[in-house]
Amino acid sequence: MAQPVNPPRGMRDFLPADKARREHALGIIRGVYRSHGFDEIETPVVEDYARLHAGLGGDNEKLSFSILKRGIRPEALAAAAEAGDAEQLADLGLRFDLTVPLTRFFATHRAELPPVFRSIQIAPVWRAERPQRGRYRQFVQADIDIIGESGLLAEVELITATSQALAALGLADCVIRVNDRRILFGLLAHCGFAAETHDRALITIDKLDKIGAIGVVEELREIDPDAADRIGAVLAGVEPALNADGAGIGIPLTREAIAGVLPDGVAEDGVASLAALGEALEGGLPEGVAVRFDPTLVRGMGYYTGTIFEVAHPGSGSSVGGGGRYDGMVGRFLGQDVPAVGFSIGFERVVDLLALPEPTGPDAVALIADVDVVPADLLALKRALVERGHRVRLEKRQKNMKTLLARIAEDGFSRVANVRPGMSDLGELEFRQLAD
Repeated sequence: MAQPVNPPRGMRDFLPADKARREHALGIIRGVYRSHGFDEIETPVVEDYARLHAGLGGDNEKLSFSILKRGIRPEALAAAAEAGDAEQLADLGLRFDLTVPLTRFFATHRAELPPVFRSIQIAPVWRAERPQRGRYRQFVQADIDIIGESGLLAEVELITATSQALAALGLADCVIRVNDRRILFGLLAHCGFAAETHDRALITIDKLDKIGAIGVVEELREIDPDAADRIGAVLAGVEPALNADGAGIGIPLTREAIAGVLPDGVAEDGVASLAALGEALEGGLPEGVAVRFDPTLVRGMGYYTGTIFEVAHPGSGSSVGGGGRYDGMVGRFLGQDVPAVGFSIGFERVVDLLALPEPTGPDAVALIADVDVVPADLLALKRALVERGHRVRLEKRQKNMKTLLARIAEDGFSRVANVRPGMSDLGELEFRQLAD
């Protein structure tokens, strides 16, 4: 018996109706982003192996798919595999996000781009994930980035545009959690963690939602017991503030609220920046979207340098979007730092939360032809309808017309007309609604 032929594990096929709904949602996102002055670009799905493994992608570098070098001989393959030297096997890889390709794109085309470049990228990326709901090996990201703007205006634009995109999709009750890497590093230094341990400590703090404050402190003890106890005391003070509204996201983005959960003098530049961000966003977000300070927000990508943010939604167990400032990343390609900040919507998680209406489009009609209809006449009728702006499908008459009509209706066609031999003029067609 033939075995079912399924797509590769962690990847999916989309039937026409699913594809139409996804494109409808992507069209909404694109429209909002373009209205905010962003321009869409496209980059290759592959990048150089060395670029994808430059130490900036965090754990995602470990999840990247590599592409074997062309013409590699079996004995060289075996030797490299035995030595564990992946770079001897691969020279390219599938992109694991859209930020690394964007920075390479900007470095390549800087002379052709404006001093402050606002980009849209909506495209698939690939990671060797352990497949589960909301986590796939191929998935779409919808990114906007601003390169060349060092001031707070970039964060304000990104958060405003993204929040309006989420609202336009009908996704209510979103909370944008905000932090600053300067606050995180300042907090670690205040608690006594040595600078060389900060990245390792942040990896542990990023597990807070999985292992809880007690688990975080116990793991941090392996780095520095005394420092772990001090940061445990800070976390104990943060938790009630986060839960002040009962949702775990309750710290307003004001100087008083931010300073109220941090030790005195910690990262005053980061605190001032977030307070100014909160003031700039006051009254500028659509209904159903709020912004809050979360000092426990880390984000795992190693390239963030300042503001970081994530979108939380009660219907999802994971964030449905995120981003931050990555001022040092473009400089890896140019030899000089260029300010940059980006925000990505996790499209697969967002679309799972939406009850999208059926996409609207041109009037869709089906022509059902008798077996003896001359193809030239049928095509003339179709061409005339297409020129009038209709979407047209040709079908052959079947014995079981009930099944055929049901399938046509399910595919989004609203009207049908029978075509008999000799018909070649639109005036001869009699359309009827499929719902009749």
